[in-house]
Amino acid sequence: MVSRGCPHHCDFCYKDAFFEGGRFFYTQQVDDALAEIDRLPGRHLYFLDDHLLGNRRFAEALFAGMAGMGRVWQAAGTVDSVLAPGLLEQAVRAGLRSLFVGFETVNGENLRAQGKRQNIGPDYGKVVRRLHDLGVMVNASFVFGMDGDRPDVFDRTVDWAVGQGIETATFHIMTSYPGTGLYQRIHAAGRLLHHDWDRYDTRHVVYRPIGMTPGELEDGYWRAYRRFYRWSAIWRGASSHATPRDRMRHLTYAGGWKKFEPLWHLLIRTGQVTRALPLLESLLRSFGGRPSPRAASPRAVSPPAAV
Repeated sequence: MVSRGCPHHCDFCYKDAFFEGGRFFYTQQVDDALAEIDRLPGRHLYFLDDHLLGNRRFAEALFAGMAGMGRVWQAAGTVDSVLAPGLLEQAVRAGLRSLFVGFETVNGENLRAQGKRQNIGPDYGKVVRRLHDLGVMVNASFVFGMDGDRPDVFDRTVDWAVGQGIETATFHIMTSYPGTGLYQRIHAAGRLLHHDWDRYDTRHVVYRPIGMTPGELEDGYWRAYRRFYRWSAIWRGASSHATPRDRMRHLTYAGGWKKFEPLWHLLIRTGQVTRALPLLESLLRSFGGRPSPRAASPRAVSPPAAV
């Protein structure tokens, strides 16, 4: 981790509550960050920063310093940072191979209500294509239960993500963390169900949603995971890629992400997870940093997901 916080202020995000009274976003000195990276063993890195691309000047200097290290790495960024001219290319040259992107919702109304201004306007499909064209896998994040959501939001979200060839997805139930703008609104409206903090984990419903029942929200959340990670959906997502190499990469990574989850848990519990790192490094090293054939011949895509 080479930065703390995020420059954006989304209504539901815990970050503003966590950093209340202080700076919301700051970075290490570039030389210190590079020295720390250089000391780490292996080739693979997973940056835990909320938004590694959040300070362009810092990110560009960091990527320039990493370009000769031979690392392959994963990180998190935002829709607008993916579309920033030239920045993603520098990240790929430095070894970026997978990016966690907070799409959050396929409803534009929700983005405005949650203050997710950096997502309003851009074509989500263009974001996915830009990442794929540079050989970067997409780990898409979505939040269910916003006030504009109705019971059809789960299937619509999964269908869009699979159709775009997104490799992995992380789903969440909207959770009103204390100190956030969301919590203040939900509390003032009398919509909180309880203060059992163990259930404030984005997997349980802790408030009364507007567009569906709590049961429909929780059931839909689990159904989204099941539908997205079915073998038929993984195959359909893989089939959307232009080359056999990209299709095989999708099948391998998406299948390994969820279908072998019990094995990953076993490796973690037994302290053997590092034995799997060479396989991960080999998979990540096998792609990236090359233009996709789709860049020359763009395929038709669905309308923007959030407008």
